[in-house]
Amino acid sequence: MLPVMPLFASPSPAALLRRAAAVAMLLAAGLAQAQFVWVDPKGVRHYSDQPPPPGTSPARILKAPGLPTISVQPAAPAATAPAARSALPLPAPLVPANPASPAAPGDSAATAKQATKGPQTLAEKDADFRKRLKDSQEADLKTQEQARIAAQKTEHCGEVRKAKQMLDSGIRIADVGTDGQKRYLSDAERTQRSARANAMAAECN
Repeated sequence: MLPVMPLFASPSPAALLRRAAAVAMLLAAGLAQAQFVWVDPKGVRHYSDQPPPPGTSPARILKAPGLPTISVQPAAPAATAPAARSALPLPAPLVPANPASPAAPGDSAATAKQATKGPQTLAEKDADFRKRLKDSQEADLKTQEQARIAAQKTEHCGEVRKAKQMLDSGIRIADVGTDGQKRYLSDAERTQRSARANAMAAECN
């Protein structure tokens, strides 16, 4: 009597290792080809060929076309509830209808326009992401420029008040002429400089 051979032989341990290695290589290749990498508020890192959703902070965007790759450790996930409780589905909240308060005209117009236009394409999402990133960078530069101008004005006004106090003190003020010789201001020159200092001090108030 001939021995009965099984129709499907169990794969050997070496074959299982080769399959697992092939799956890992495919996953690694997919992550390497991702054009956008970002971390959501829960600390989960996302890999995609589409830009992150609107409202994502530029600090959470780790990789994007035209930006240097940033290595950031994801935040630790929040403590989860017990398994028995999380397994139970939560009921959806009931929102009572209020026919007395119709939707705003602007909201209905925007919804109708979006429905007519359809979902955003990949190019539109990329353009929207780049615009939000550019607006954020321009806002930062504007804030820095305003801080620099405010610091210069503070320093200038301090010098003006110091000069005004000296002119109002009545002490003799010396000056150096174009010939390099030291001389004291006359009463007319003192009055002229005092008037100019008062006008500049008024602008600092």
